[in-house]
Amino acid sequence: MRDDIKIQAGEGILVITLDRPKANAIDVATSKALYSAFKRLQDDATLRVAIITGTGRFFSAGWDLHAATKGEAIDADHGPGGFAGLTEYFNLEKPVIAAVNGLAIGGGFELALAADLIVAADTAEFALPEVALGLLADSGGALRLPRRLPRAIATELLLTGRRMSAAEGARWGLINQVVPVDQVLTAAATLARKIVAAAPLAIVALKQVLRDTEAQSVHESYQTMRGGNLVGYLAMLKSEDAKEGPLAFAEKRMPVWKGL
Repeated sequence: MRDDIKIQAGEGILVITLDRPKANAIDVATSKALYSAFKRLQDDATLRVAIITGTGRFFSAGWDLHAATKGEAIDADHGPGGFAGLTEYFNLEKPVIAAVNGLAIGGGFELALAADLIVAADTAEFALPEVALGLLADSGGALRLPRRLPRAIATELLLTGRRMSAAEGARWGLINQVVPVDQVLTAAATLARKIVAAAPLAIVALKQVLRDTEAQSVHESYQTMRGGNLVGYLAMLKSEDAKEGPLAFAEKRMPVWKGL
């Protein structure tokens, strides 16, 4: 792993920290390194959830413009996970929490949008200023933001590039929690521990159902769930853990999950 990406694992939680002064900007090599970290989350049965955060004033300023001036193409291949290793990692089965410690600009905002949950510092700000650079927020911003915010607000942010405060993001339901900057990782870790305490196969099934039914009506979503093609959902229904949960509840004890 590169020196500018710090990895810490423990108690089922993988903490990934961008440490690329001054703005935690992301080039192709960084995207591929981040993908390796998220792939570790996917492949390691002892890991249940990841937290992605940054150091300093920035969560991430997004695409590394200095890399562009050195010849890195605008449409460069950022690897199998797409920009920042996550924005196109569509089959990741375990949750990711973005612990936004500061400014999330451009691709940094898109990285946060690709996470399942967002905890933000009260000083954090979010923006997609690509149009001012002659570009489009095409690493998920133009696609995910209108699905997460009222369309008029999302369109305004995309067309103008204005900054949105963490408080405004929380008001629109985009951000799960807003906390003082020195409590961002603590709050994210608290959420992560709650996920770790849940049944692992149920979390995988939930992510699969959410992903595969996102654009469907409720009727269509039921058909998808009952259609027999959601492998994670079927595995959960047939698992030992699906029996263990109700049994532990009846016996008034904590469940012992096996992931089987």
